[in-house]
Order: sequence, then C-alpha cells, then structure tokens
Amino acid sequence: MSPRTDLITALFGVWFGVGLMIDAWAHTNLSELETFFTPWHAVFYTGFAVVAGWIIWQVWRNVRAGRQGLAAVPAGYLAGLLAIPAFAAFGFADMMWHTILGIETNIDILFSPSHLGLIVTMLLIITTPLRSAWNAPDIGESPTLGRLLPALIGLAFAATLVSLFLSYADAMQYRPTSIVEAFSAVENSGAGGLAAAIVVSNVILLAPVLLLARRWRLPFGAITIMYAIVVLMPGAQTEFENVPVLLSIVAGGLVGDVLMSRLRPSAERRGAYWAFAGLSACATWSLYIAFASVAAGRLPFVAELWTGAPIVAGLVGLALGAMFLPDARPARA
Repeated sequence: MSPRTDLITALFGVWFGVGLMIDAWAHTNLSELETFFTPWHAVFYTGFAVVAGWIIWQVWRNVRAGRQGLAAVPAGYLAGLLAIPAFAAFGFADMMWHTILGIETNIDILFSPSHLGLIVTMLLIITTPLRSAWNAPDIGESPTLGRLLPALIGLAFAATLVSLFLSYADAMQYRPTSIVEAFSAVENSGAGGLAAAIVVSNVILLAPVLLLARRWRLPFGAITIMYAIVVLMPGAQTEFENVPVLLSIVAGGLVGDVLMSRLRPSAERRGAYWAFAGLSACATWSLYIAFASVAAGRLPFVAELWTGAPIVAGLVGLALGAMFLPDARPARA
C-alpha cells in the first residue's frame, strides 16, 4: 500500500481509538450508565465502521483490478481484515451481555469476555499500518518521521489499549500528591501498589519502542509522538486531573529520542540497544518522580523508594532489551 493509504488507515484508527477513550471515560466517571446505547458507544462503533469500510474498500479495489483470493488483500492488511467480522461478533455479544447482565462500572469491566474479545480484534485492526510498513519496499532501514508516522500511530494506540485493560496497575493514572504520599511511608501507604504499577507501565511504554528499534533506526520525535498518544488513555480515565504526571511521560519520550539519536541502537548494535533500553526507562521514571514532587511541593519522605524506583525501571528496561535482542544481527553489507 502507498504511505498515503496507510496514513488514512491510521487516522481512521485514531477515530476508533478515541471512541474507546471516550467510552472508557464514561464507564469510569459516569456511574449511572444503564444501557448499551450511549453516545460514547456511538463514537466507538462508528469509528469501527469507518476503518472497517476503508480496509474492505482496499481489498475490493484490488478485486476489481483483477486480483483474486489472498492476492487481493494488501500486504499487512490480512489480520485486520479477518478481525473485522470477529469484532462485529464480539460487539453483538457485548450488547447482549449488557442487556442481560447490566453495565460494568468497576474493575469487572476489564475482565468481561466480550470486552476482551473486542480489545484483541481491535488491536489487530489498528496495527494494520504497522504490519503494512514492516516489509514495505520503499521504507528502508532509516525511514523519515513522516513515512513512519502511520506505523507509530497504530502501535501507540495499541499500547493505549493495553494500558486500558491493565489500568488497575497503571502508574500514569496517579495524581502527583498520591505518588508523593505513597512513597512517603513503607507501611499502609500504597508504596507496593505504585512500585508495581511503575513496572507494568514501564513495560507498556518501552516494549513497543524496542520492537520498532529492532526493525528501524527511529527518527527523532518518534518516541515522543508515541508516548504522547499513550498518555491519552490514562488522561481520559482521570479527566486529565493529573496533567503533570502525563507531561512527565511525554518528557520521558523526548529524552528517549535524544538517547536514540546519541546511542543509535539497532539490531546490529546490541550494546547500544541494551543501554538505550535501560537508560530511557530510568530517565522516564526519574522524570515521573520529579514532576510529581514539583507539583506536590515536596519530595517523598522515603529516599530509598523515590531514588530506587527509577533504577528498578531501568533494570526492567535492560531485561526487556536483552529479551528483545539476545544476539546482535550481522551488519548488512
């Protein structure tokens, strides 16, 4: 597919993803929801209809051009195409589930079988531009930011879906005062919950970046764009009452871009790849603690917690780097 077609697919996926963010906000903040038929669901499902129609249209154009069978499906679009009827089936199941059993408003929403089916099929649909770009003949090893943008948008929105369904361990939903208070005591303070949430959120943020860094030499700005998209979901769930925390994550993405340009990690440069994974994670969560402390007006009282948490995140990042790239790929001639 052309980069323009992939960009349109990604932008329709934005509609789809933003519809889910609005629906997540409604489920989190409006306890009086009693029906499946809401404005939030309307935005969500029309987003699905638009992106599904666009993908089907690309296949139909190839059929009209004389291609048959799988040859009519653009490269990278097959999984998204197969996910369309599956998503529709799970959507119908979700409507029946809500009609019979009611509307979930707490943590049970994240474990509903119909919701899990929707989220998996949605992941396949919105990551279509990533799969299209992965082996595109024109993209090369060092793509420009514009050429890689559709893939970045698709993968970043996929990360937002993961953060939504792991929101019971999402450090990006904490308010600055909650962060400082949690790390100000070791008993009955929520320190363990915040520490675990930092580890989970660290993986959600860093894993997509490491995946891309194995495939391409990422242009400056790629990580910042991805992190800026990822914080939209926790922002919607908290009604953007924790803006300093969200900005700290975006700042971490900017530091990641600087490290990417300096270290130049790639599949051929394993040491640089591992160093980037550890240092970028440590920097992101150091900024997280710093921004929260400035907003709250003080540092947490337990120094071991607020100094050690970013180091733990960096070690987890290093471990992720080792798992993503255990052996360096031979350099190309």
